[in-house]
Amino acid sequence: MVMIREFRIPVPISLDNYDIAQLFCVAEMSKEETSGDAGVEILKNEPYDDPVLGKGQYTQKIYHLGTRVPKYVQVLAPASSLILIEDAWNGFPYTKTVLKNPFLGDRFELTITTIHAADKGHQENAHNLSGSRLKNRVVDYINIVTDKVEPDSYDAASDPSLVGCERANISPLKPDWLETLADDAEVVTAYKLVEMKFNVFGLETKVQNYMINFQRNMLLQFNRKIFCYMDRWLGMSKEDVRAFEDQIKRELDQAKLEREELSKQGKSSKKSSKKDKEPATAAAEADDAAAEAAASAFRAEAEASTVPAST
Repeated sequence: MVMIREFRIPVPISLDNYDIAQLFCVAEMSKEETSGDAGVEILKNEPYDDPVLGKGQYTQKIYHLGTRVPKYVQVLAPASSLILIEDAWNGFPYTKTVLKNPFLGDRFELTITTIHAADKGHQENAHNLSGSRLKNRVVDYINIVTDKVEPDSYDAASDPSLVGCERANISPLKPDWLETLADDAEVVTAYKLVEMKFNVFGLETKVQNYMINFQRNMLLQFNRKIFCYMDRWLGMSKEDVRAFEDQIKRELDQAKLEREELSKQGKSSKKSSKKDKEPATAAAEADDAAAEAAASAFRAEAEASTVPAST
């Protein structure tokens, strides 16, 4: 069964500014989320012309999950499965993101379809759902001020109750900011329709709940940053943002090369042969090799492919 959750996230900025802000924050968070054995690889970032979505920007990424997944997943899943492949079509104000896992194939798919609208989040059915999809949908409102992020994810610099925008003379937000917002004030709501499929017997509900909650926390953090990073993205043009994306990609590529070089140096410096290694060490190295082999295979496939259709 597919779990369906519609998140509605209002943010007090204009629709045009949200377009710039979300591009900036996606690039910035890709950099922030890359550390240790977890991180993001940007494989493609190019224009598209899709029969369903129209024109926009297509990106393809590999997410290396590493130790950021629950312990029970780390134990049960091979290292080669701890990557996610993301295809994203950004034709703002309509966007679509599809996450898949090469190891799980058709048993796993996470789709996020977003409609951005200049309203306070009161559209009853922004995605025009019908039938079982509408019946099974659960609506979840996210307040970027009062909703709590996970303790290990909290950052005071991304707290809208503490941070405003000096350049635009915008004060930090109060808990009732949405209720007291003037009728003519600028506001955007991101209507995020998250559809989660995970067909693995015995783990379906547990993993679906984990992924939905993970997405909720990510969306909360992301939209808090959109507001709190306003001093950084305000005034940027679309060309400025594309240049920033290119810069972030170069930095991520360089960081990946440095991690690979350090890994090679670490392996070559060990005196013992595979036969003499501790079983746990040998197994860990085998897992690392399997994970990298899976990612490398997908990179090669991606380089030879064109922008896929969104459906």
